[in-house]
Amino acid sequence: MAGLTKEHVLRALGSVRHPTRDGDVVSLGMITGVVIKGGNVGLSIEIDPSEAPVSEPLRRACEQAVKNLAGVTSVTAVLTAERAPGDRPAAPPPTLGRQETPARPAVPGVGAIVAVASGKGGVGKSTTAVNLAMGLAALGQRVGLLDADIYGPSLPRMTGAAGRPNATSGQKLRPMESYGVKIMSMGFLVEEDTPMIWRGPMVQSAIQQMLSDVEWGELDVMVVDLPPGTGDAQLTMAQRVPLTGAVIVSTPQDIALLDARKAINMFRKVDVPILGIVENMSYYCCPKCGHRAEIFAHGGARLCAERYGVDFLAEIPLDAEIRELSDAGRPIVLARPESPQAQAYLRLAMSVRDKLAELAGGKARRFPRIVWA
Repeated sequence: MAGLTKEHVLRALGSVRHPTRDGDVVSLGMITGVVIKGGNVGLSIEIDPSEAPVSEPLRRACEQAVKNLAGVTSVTAVLTAERAPGDRPAAPPPTLGRQETPARPAVPGVGAIVAVASGKGGVGKSTTAVNLAMGLAALGQRVGLLDADIYGPSLPRMTGAAGRPNATSGQKLRPMESYGVKIMSMGFLVEEDTPMIWRGPMVQSAIQQMLSDVEWGELDVMVVDLPPGTGDAQLTMAQRVPLTGAVIVSTPQDIALLDARKAINMFRKVDVPILGIVENMSYYCCPKCGHRAEIFAHGGARLCAERYGVDFLAEIPLDAEIRELSDAGRPIVLARPESPQAQAYLRLAMSVRDKLAELAGGKARRFPRIVWA
């Protein structure tokens, strides 16, 4: 089919009848978003909250209907449910509880899953995640890199990976690969300047599918670049995925550390171990005279780590070359491995590798869940 369009997709979805309502998913107004990038199609299906437990067959039927179109190589359909005002009964705020038995890993074949998080944006979290992943790969680890920052997927550009994922015979997506690291991001499925105007449940579903519907294969570690803050994406990862631990990224100034403390407390509430804190943009060294300037203050992240009883993992300098190489899709760990900047990331990778080895013999982490008191 030449020039796959939204109309082609909607026409195909018009053949999918709702199992209990009178009509198809298009005429019922359930299709709230369609994104097309080449042969890759993404769509969202809005359902009534009460239908959520039985809507998975409907989602799969929609995917299959679109897959049957000529020129379609992959389809990602996500469910979203929005309660009308007053639908939810009055109840106290949710409290965190734990299941009595460990849940199964959501990603078979993956030895450890490490979340890279920050309490606020603009602290260099994605740059840290990319260089941590590439550093672990340079240390001989089999590494995957998941871009869970649905609203601002930047890893395709930062890793130099381009193109679109292909589907396997089992209808799972093959992750892209860059420098030996397997990568998955919404950035491979939509145009770079396309805004992701998605509700929370859609974000949760997309993250879950990028974990379970991608052929990751055997990995020693998966590094997950989370969006900033403590919202839907973080809770999805903490509640549905057996995170081995989290790395918190912050800059040294007080305002950034205030949000970093929130991130630490959030992961502790959902029983995710904190592997440690990274102080990014820790200092600046003039490349001409060697003068060191602490532009955003210095040492705040180390003091925060001491206060909260977690490890301080690394000081990463503020350096134009890190930014330039990231923009060019050449992480500094690989482009200039002998540089002091790359060595700082490699020390971070070694610290994370060693902490994962220490945790490998521990018990499976119990999954937290939201319960109404």
